[in-house]
Amino acid sequence: MDFIGAYSANNLIYLLKGFLVTIEVSVYSIILAFIVGTLMGIIRYAKILVLSQVIALYVGLIRNVPLLLVFFFIFFALPEVGLKMSVFTASVTGLTIYASAMLCEIVRSGLNSIPKGQIEAARSSGLSYISTVRYIVLPQALKRMIPPIVSECTSILKGSSLAIVITLPEMMRSAQIIYNYDVKFVIPILIMVGILYFSVNFTLSFFARRLEKRLTLS
Repeated sequence: MDFIGAYSANNLIYLLKGFLVTIEVSVYSIILAFIVGTLMGIIRYAKILVLSQVIALYVGLIRNVPLLLVFFFIFFALPEVGLKMSVFTASVTGLTIYASAMLCEIVRSGLNSIPKGQIEAARSSGLSYISTVRYIVLPQALKRMIPPIVSECTSILKGSSLAIVITLPEMMRSAQIIYNYDVKFVIPILIMVGILYFSVNFTLSFFARRLEKRLTLS
């Protein structure tokens, strides 16, 4: 092991550049997946004909295939039918497709966890269905959804490392290039990668707990 050589300024700068790509891909994917997953979850919860069934089929399909296959399909198969994307776009698209299916089920389960009696009481008081969901169901469900949503966000961050197979210059690819130069760098570089992943995921979990506590007290 060579910690001094592995942690040279050039190596750390190169690794941090990959880390920034990882963060950028993850942030875009989280935002898009949250929007798409929330909309699909609400549609499934409302049991809108046809759309709900199509989404259920989509979720069932995506949840039962590996993320790696999604990356391969988007980057290598779609160009065969004229849909070619950059590595960055393909990575964001793959993560969004995969994570939105998971978030759809999180949102649907959260909404379904609210007692039906509250919904019936709101409806009988004159609130429309949309207003009931917006003002009665969603605020309560959100408190219950925070932990699994944060867990899915950390999964997106970790899942971005699989984009190495389509040559995304993210952190794991940067690490691989560094320790391929000298085998003595493998352990030090992987330790640093682990620290960087941990720091982001721990920060996400910390703020999620704070938010969950604040919502519970409010």
